[in-house]
Amino acid sequence: LILAATIVSSVVQPLFGFFADRRPSLWLVPAGVAASGVGIGLAGVAPTYPLIAAAVAFHGLGVAAFHPEGSRVAALASGDRRATGMSIFSTGGNLGGATGPLVITPLVLAFGLKASLVPLLPILLVAVYLWTQLSRLEASRPGRSGAALAPLGPDRWGPFSRLVGIVMSRSVVYTGVTAFLPLYFAGVLGTSKARGAAALSILLGTGVVGTLVGGRLADRYGRRIVILLSMAALAPLLYALASVRDAKVATLLLVPTGLALYLPFSVLVVVGQEYLPNRVGTASGVTLGLAVTAGGLAAPLLGLVADRWGLVAPLLLVSALPLVAVALTLTLPDSRAAAAPMSR
Repeated sequence: LILAATIVSSVVQPLFGFFADRRPSLWLVPAGVAASGVGIGLAGVAPTYPLIAAAVAFHGLGVAAFHPEGSRVAALASGDRRATGMSIFSTGGNLGGATGPLVITPLVLAFGLKASLVPLLPILLVAVYLWTQLSRLEASRPGRSGAALAPLGPDRWGPFSRLVGIVMSRSVVYTGVTAFLPLYFAGVLGTSKARGAAALSILLGTGVVGTLVGGRLADRYGRRIVILLSMAALAPLLYALASVRDAKVATLLLVPTGLALYLPFSVLVVVGQEYLPNRVGTASGVTLGLAVTAGGLAAPLLGLVADRWGLVAPLLLVSALPLVAVALTLTLPDSRAAAAPMSR
């Protein structure tokens, strides 16, 4: 079921991004929110497994429709603080992903799977609200009076392709850490399963802060330096996390590890948009969607590694991938030179 949602969302996102560049369609923002909510709502009441999978896939389609157009508008509305604006946009998604289970789990426990329909009402209300704001979103489009200026300069596909390699490397690291961190705490460090889940919550909670801080740092000091330093720090932090055998020390390492993992999250999306200034939707669809699929595809391989060599092995393996990202980052030119400054 997760594969159905992930593959549909990730693979289709670049297509929606391409469509958004050719023919901007702001209606996809409220429509995407509505479709994703309807898909999840119906998944809880669908009577057969194929229908459940279809509902989950429809949810993924809604996510795919929302992200490219939504991130394109967020970038345009952010003016010359594009990284900060994108970090706020990304934090909204991270917070939603973190609080969603806290909302739906008690409802399902109390009323059964049909409780998946309960959040549908607020989701549709949000979609209606976004529909009423389309005129304001339209004001952010290039060429409109008082709108952000259109990006200038050629699309730079070479640097963009190397950037995708960095995004893919980080995606595999993220998948490996989030999948095996609770198991590592419980199976290797000897803590309870609840303690392992809490460790993951600490990491993801720190990530929310890291996303916001990363955007501000990128606007102040530059995009490359944030990506470079965070990836350079992530490799030894992950290695240390996988090597310690004291749960207290491992818990302390979660905070700097979460910061290093999430600092470049929104920055990578912005750099992609600046490398393809004439195809912002496509850049968003690839960096937010297609490249992230690498993490999902790597998950079964990491599972095989864990089965053969133990729960420490996948964490040690992914600790080397930030070094690949560092090497690729060193080849990247200044992304802001690829696009003209954007102002309100």
